[in-house]
Amino acid sequence: MTRPPDKVRKVRIYVMGKKYEVPEGLTIMKAMEYIGYKFIRGAGCRGGFCGACATIYRMEGDYRLQVALACQELVRDGMYLTMIPFAPAKKKTYDIRKLRPTPNVFLQLYPEIARCLSCNTCTRACPQDIPVMDYVQAALRGDIKEAAELSFDCIACGLCAVRCPAGIVPYYVGLLARRLYGKYMLPKSEELKRRVEEIRSGVFDAELDKLVGMSVDELKRLYEMRVVKR
Repeated sequence: MTRPPDKVRKVRIYVMGKKYEVPEGLTIMKAMEYIGYKFIRGAGCRGGFCGACATIYRMEGDYRLQVALACQELVRDGMYLTMIPFAPAKKKTYDIRKLRPTPNVFLQLYPEIARCLSCNTCTRACPQDIPVMDYVQAALRGDIKEAAELSFDCIACGLCAVRCPAGIVPYYVGLLARRLYGKYMLPKSEELKRRVEEIRSGVFDAELDKLVGMSVDELKRLYEMRVVKR
């Protein structure tokens, strides 16, 4: 990583209790790389989509724990950082083909949602500003559609589970809701059906072969030149 010029204002951060000075304006992840950390785990897309870089921090003089994605949050003076590679959470094993979208399906697989205190700590912890408590409550009511729609933007970073005082793992509850909704309740997409037929008929084979034949440098240039539609 290229070091910024010395004239850039520095801020103090503490990683695992050790003090460092880093340029202002860096994300937590870039600041940690600046001071010499190499990410083998805990880093993925670097764009706020994968949830791999969940981070807990405190600000100097403030007792409250705060959470963020390291690839998105900018460092601030007096920030005490702790990286958490992933939130330990037990995932229930099930065959979605054998489940049915009944109101009590969530309680059968995740009975702990009945312990929800409605404290909203999970929502405050979410870096995506998802109403986590609301979709947990929807699951508790058996409302699959609402739970699926409210949890749609979840990237499973695990910060809601880390902060939940009732031991609920909300992101797995939301995942179950989206799977049930997608399989049993969401109308089938005609556009998707047409696209699958195009793929099977070989419409994109030539384009795919061209990409496969490109070098890494050519693929990088193509990626950098892409037009992102918003």
